[in-house]
Amino acid sequence: MKYDWILFDADETLFSFDAFAGLKALFSGLGVDFSVQDFSEYQAVNKPLWGKYQNGEITAKQLQEDRFVLWSERLNVSPAKLNRLFLNAMVDVCQPLEGVSELIPVLAQKAKLGIITNGFTQLQQVRLEKTNLSEYFDLVVISEEVGVAKPDVAIFDYAFEKMGQPEKSRILMVGDNPDSDVLGGNKAGIDTCWLNRDEQCVPNGVSPTYIANSWAEIERYLLG
Repeated sequence: MKYDWILFDADETLFSFDAFAGLKALFSGLGVDFSVQDFSEYQAVNKPLWGKYQNGEITAKQLQEDRFVLWSERLNVSPAKLNRLFLNAMVDVCQPLEGVSELIPVLAQKAKLGIITNGFTQLQQVRLEKTNLSEYFDLVVISEEVGVAKPDVAIFDYAFEKMGQPEKSRILMVGDNPDSDVLGGNKAGIDTCWLNRDEQCVPNGVSPTYIANSWAEIERYLLG
């Protein structure tokens, strides 16, 4: 094994993240039939907020609550409560991607494993425990707790300190988002693997060491 540490993103890397299903479950509990059109409206607000969060322009709390302001006004339920109910719903919706449950225990015998996620605290540990994966990870770094998000090099530096400052050439970052996971790894000076399941073109300004279209390809890269 070329690496002593393998760091993973969480959403859409280890776990599926079907936000529409989670929102549908959230609003169903409030007596609302959440539609595809409603989801488009939500994403029009949500996606720019994620961009601002990754750029350090807003906090995790602002992102989580601002995306629900419109629905808060419609339903007279606080944005904080709507966000809490949404993340609770996502615990049930999020499942490991194909190949994850089989490969993670194998990799854990050959390297130390960690997670660096821009996702939120409420979801991470519960989801790891629910999917029986928590025992395989030596490190879980959550941007909401650190105060900075990928691709900011500061969150990687925080992780490296927790890891005991291993040799950077022996660390790999695996993630689905080129603008946070790959770019962040590039800035931090470590190898990266872009899980590019949709076979997109490599964006300008990012340089993945590997590109994998599936977890089966990740396995081939790491275990031959």
